Amino acid sequence: MTVVGQAKQYDVCIIGSGAGGGMAAYALTQAGADVIVLEAGVPWDNARDSAMLTWPYESPRRGRSTKERPFGEFDACIGGWEIDGEPYTKAAGTDFNWWRARMVGGRTNHWGRISLRFGPYDFKRKGRDGLGDDWPISYEDVAPYYDKIDRLIGIFGSKENLPNEPNGVFLPPPMPRCHELLVKQAADKLHVTCIPARLSILTRPLNGRAACHYCGQCNRGCRVNANFTSTNVLIAPALATGKLTLVTNAMAREVTVDKTGRASGVAYVDKTTGTDQHVRAKVVVLAASAFESARLLFNSRSTRFPNGLANSSGTVGKYITDTTGTDVGGFIPKMMDHVPHNHDGVGGMHLYMPWWLENAKLDFPRGYHIEVWGGTHAPGYGFMGGIQRYPSGGGYGKQLKDDYRRYYGATVGFSGRGEMIPNDDTYCELDPRMVDRWGIPVLKFHWKWSDHEYKQVKHMQETFRALIAEMGGEVFSPMPTAERGYGIAAGGTIIHELGGMRMGDDPKTSVLNRWCQAHDCKNLFVTDGGPFVSQADKNPTWTILALSLRTSEYIADQIKKGAL
Repeated sequence: MTVVGQAKQYDVCIIGSGAGGGMAAYALTQAGADVIVLEAGVPWDNARDSAMLTWPYESPRRGRSTKERPFGEFDACIGGWEIDGEPYTKAAGTDFNWWRARMVGGRTNHWGRISLRFGPYDFKRKGRDGLGDDWPISYEDVAPYYDKIDRLIGIFGSKENLPNEPNGVFLPPPMPRCHELLVKQAADKLHVTCIPARLSILTRPLNGRAACHYCGQCNRGCRVNANFTSTNVLIAPALATGKLTLVTNAMAREVTVDKTGRASGVAYVDKTTGTDQHVRAKVVVLAASAFESARLLFNSRSTRFPNGLANSSGTVGKYITDTTGTDVGGFIPKMMDHVPHNHDGVGGMHLYMPWWLENAKLDFPRGYHIEVWGGTHAPGYGFMGGIQRYPSGGGYGKQLKDDYRRYYGATVGFSGRGEMIPNDDTYCELDPRMVDRWGIPVLKFHWKWSDHEYKQVKHMQETFRALIAEMGGEVFSPMPTAERGYGIAAGGTIIHELGGMRMGDDPKTSVLNRWCQAHDCKNLFVTDGGPFVSQADKNPTWTILALSLRTSEYIADQIKKGAL
């Protein structure tokens, strides 16, 4: 094939523009580096392209999902579980689904903005229960970077002084809504810790961005930039420096290396023309998402790196995880026939429940947090999940309309999000036969939950049902059986996949060092979820951002010293 080269050599080439790539682009351009970002997806600007405040009745689909927007046609994230021409495969018996975004800003356009710091215990879990591995860094190493992103991006919350739920630099949290006040009462009675949520949505103006106006539509992309997306909080300021070149529709094929084994740039496919291109750079940063970056390392093979770049340890693609998850919803009779009022709030929960128990007294080793949902969101396709689930079972004409009015907003639900422990049966590798539309070998996934995860999810189900019962409610579904894994979500479906290029002090058992720098290739770095050693019971984005900022400041310092 003919590869079109670029004469210019950039200081840094970043693959991906989501949380990790956007933060790297922001920090490195602020430091004066000449940066190019390769994004596999299309251009996107939430201030211009958002469907915020579009009424469902303005569309013939009424908001129903599409293939490229599985979470609803107004959802901001372009991508999905299946992307034409970009397959992946699964080993026999593997239940796994892989979400990929294909747009500037990546999944930060879609996510729930639950912004939780990993705690001191989360970096050193093996020392506490003997499972998995400890990180080569501690909470104290990351805390200053958490503080910086709190101040830069903005996050609301409350200082609770809990041992493994660190305080942050918080904006004031919004008040609980009607259904959340009932949840708080039930949680207090059952001695379940319930505190204000921690979301990266502004409740006060910050750094030129407006405060949230409580339309409750964060998932559509915020036109006023009151919530966090990489697109306008990180990429836009980086572009404004004049130091960033952003190339969209650029599918990375491999990281190229020179005769000394150093990264020399990135070969990519221009998706609009189908031509192969090459960008030269002194430093390469992978931020394509954890598994996509692992795929790039596998595909970056050469005589010097026959098993893939930075894979002398053989651990690329290993120790991968996703958050454990399950959900329970229920009908709460005392919320029927309420006075109609607007209590949309932020596009997410105002309260949540961090892990509140001592694992030594339980039959599983790691914890989970509880997310709360419910309320009277704007009705669209499939809202309320089907009137047939409610006591009257639905009806016709006036009765049907009256039932919808009576039951509207009388549903409360809980979602558990817990820690999976890496295991030897869960990993990804290159499929030996299948390639994507550009001839690039695709990933093959192997996935297996252990008893640790199944028992944890059983506990989630029991807890959620107890909370709904305490609220005087009725659960919509029976308790799932052990044969059904107690309702555990398939691997990948919580969209918190991590690992595959874990950091560590020993090059024989890890891919990266404590600065997310490849042991085998000192001018190659990773700033997405790939370096994570463990999952924790928290959403990973805030830690991806903090580690990316930490790594980017290290890169800038090393460039200044001439070490790269």
